[in-house]
Amino acid sequence: MPRESAAYKVCACASLTQDMAKPTVLVLGATGETGKAILDAFLVDGGFDVEALVRPSSAKKPQVQALGVPIRAASLDAPIPTLVEVLSGVDILISAIDGMHTLQQIPLATAAKTAGVKRFIPSAFITVAPVSSPVDGTIMRMRDIKEQVYTHIRSIYLPYTVIDVGYWYQLYIPAIPSGRAEYAAMIRNRTQIHVGGAARNALVDLRDIASTVVRIVKDDRTINKSVHVYGDVLSENETFAMMEELSGEKIDRRHISAEHIATTRAKFAAAIASNPDDLHTQQMSYGPDYHFSMHVRSDNTPENAAYLGYLDAGTLYPEWKPITFRDYLREVLDGKATKPYGEWALTIGKNLDEY
Repeated sequence: MPRESAAYKVCACASLTQDMAKPTVLVLGATGETGKAILDAFLVDGGFDVEALVRPSSAKKPQVQALGVPIRAASLDAPIPTLVEVLSGVDILISAIDGMHTLQQIPLATAAKTAGVKRFIPSAFITVAPVSSPVDGTIMRMRDIKEQVYTHIRSIYLPYTVIDVGYWYQLYIPAIPSGRAEYAAMIRNRTQIHVGGAARNALVDLRDIASTVVRIVKDDRTINKSVHVYGDVLSENETFAMMEELSGEKIDRRHISAEHIATTRAKFAAAIASNPDDLHTQQMSYGPDYHFSMHVRSDNTPENAAYLGYLDAGTLYPEWKPITFRDYLREVLDGKATKPYGEWALTIGKNLDEY
């Protein structure tokens, strides 16, 4: 998709660098796929002192020690003064916390404000959608939960940036009969076409998210703004046709109707209403919500992101050349791709695309 050209402002970030050699970036969720990629991108950049925030019970785990950065340990349900002490000296706090613990960022934000953190990047990193309307009902439960965090951040005037992204390429690999793409697929046997497959969707390679976060943090234009990061805009029909063209194989599509998505969402809504503390059911509800937002409502587009006030990463940084979906599929078919999350991806994939 053509992007509007714009001059790229290299931010001197005087507010961060005037009195120190390097600003300190603290990453929460650094052992997760998104958090680890972000941490590594800051290490590659070299312009920051990079540290990780983990639970005390995790501090000695091999995957934490393997991060190769200083560790700060704290439970997010610790008293605010304890969290303030842990955040002392942090300039940029980046959260890649999992969706089940999103609201734990509220006391963390309060502590960050008191500790003098200069910018908080809360755990956003989902597709574009509006907050649910009390008239029209829930659009994306995950979106609404995250917005509670953003509302709190704004209420205490903590500098922030919300970064939302296209749907991952790694979740969008169409399955082909030979099975040669399955090794990289977070969703196995993905042949579903939702609501006719014509809705356009912003997509992104997971690897492009992390490098863009570094650019965003360096850029004063993004303070107290929302930024949209995506690499391609394609419909499901276009992605399936692209896979058929590149692989030379025909995909037998399975069509999912809007009515089926609505019925599934209603079942989850009833289950959550009867047991609000069931985090597993809440997690399972996210997949149908994504399909409703992306394929029924067609929320996940650059045009809708602009309407909602997002800055476009491709316009902010015209020198950035994201990976295209076509190039990603070539990588998959050449046997060179890597599946995020390893075997745990099978659980994530089931939650997101079973319906």
